[in-house]
Amino acid sequence: MTIGIGGVSPQQALAKLTHMADGVAAISDDEFNQRISRAQQLMAQHGLDAIYVNAGTNLYYFSGTRWFSSERMVGAIIPAVGHIEYIAPAFELDTLQGYMAIKGQVNTWHEDQSPYQLFASVLDNMGLKQAKIGIDESTPFFISDGIAQAAPQHRLVSATTVTAGCRMIKSVAEIALMQRAKDMTLEVHKAAASILREGITTTEVEDFIDQAHYAVGAIKGSYFCIVLFGEDTAYPHGVKSPKSLAVNDTVLIDTGCQLHGYNSDITRTYVFGEPNERQRQLWQLEQDAQVAAFNAAQIGIKCCDVDVAARKVLEAAGFGPGYKVPGLPHRTGHGIGLDIHEWPYLVGNDSTLLARGMCFSNEPMLCVPGEFGIRHEDHFYMTAQGPKWFTQPAKSIDDPFYLG
Repeated sequence: MTIGIGGVSPQQALAKLTHMADGVAAISDDEFNQRISRAQQLMAQHGLDAIYVNAGTNLYYFSGTRWFSSERMVGAIIPAVGHIEYIAPAFELDTLQGYMAIKGQVNTWHEDQSPYQLFASVLDNMGLKQAKIGIDESTPFFISDGIAQAAPQHRLVSATTVTAGCRMIKSVAEIALMQRAKDMTLEVHKAAASILREGITTTEVEDFIDQAHYAVGAIKGSYFCIVLFGEDTAYPHGVKSPKSLAVNDTVLIDTGCQLHGYNSDITRTYVFGEPNERQRQLWQLEQDAQVAAFNAAQIGIKCCDVDVAARKVLEAAGFGPGYKVPGLPHRTGHGIGLDIHEWPYLVGNDSTLLARGMCFSNEPMLCVPGEFGIRHEDHFYMTAQGPKWFTQPAKSIDDPFYLG
């Protein structure tokens, strides 16, 4: 039996977990202000007069205001010169102000009024008459369309040069939050592996992982969870009717949590029982591809070249080519931060140059439909000297968690 797999009850496994979320600081008001200043610098570079950030992770990133996107327009205008101003329903004013980290004027609209006309008026009051306005790329179409119709004198463009330009470079504080979140999820992985038994269902494991994330200090439990056994592991995001666990099945578990809004996302693949030669071969091949991607990730290298490095390892073994299966059908990795998938991406069409502070998943999954799949997913961040792992890759198929 693989070391660390099975033999422990869920109650025993949960009892061994400790709260891990203390001792790491949330993002400070000073850092939110620095982000706004950086956004204004990028606006000047790209000829933007202002950007609109909608409720969601972009609004939180720049203002510290936690608010979920809905059918009502809630967001903020950040001018290239001047102070941030908010737009919100009048009946939400007091609630919104309670969530705001960076204070600013709140411009309100009543339910029978147009928030888009209000948006145009705010721009006028800012002295922006025929301006180039960046619209947060996550803004729903009904809002961007409403703005376009209410303010045709302005030129609306994507704000991605500013939002991504800021967010893809993580600060020391952001990296510390993600490091702790990933440490928490890795302990959850170890606990989940220990409770596996023949016949256990994916739902039972998912429920345990959620409880385990609570136990280590994730206040909302699991942010997401994918549990797959046997042939089902060949399908990256699962199947309609997942099978229960059988002896010698490949096991793939992909899960994560959030800490102060920042995400973890780790996958471990191993065998419940005794790995056969095919499982051993592909497990190691997948790790070789993961290590090749890590080694290729150097300052100034294109994101797409990291993807190529992983893919070459798999293609040399007869998989692919390219994105064909059996092989690696998706990108090698994604950026991560407040969103679990964000810029930039380790994929063939992303020529972004790697820079200090960028954070990525490294998961060149090997999918063999009809047999099984192997995904090792760890994350790294870019330092001045090159990549650094958040979590070390699995040790071996016989001892994935360094317990032997």
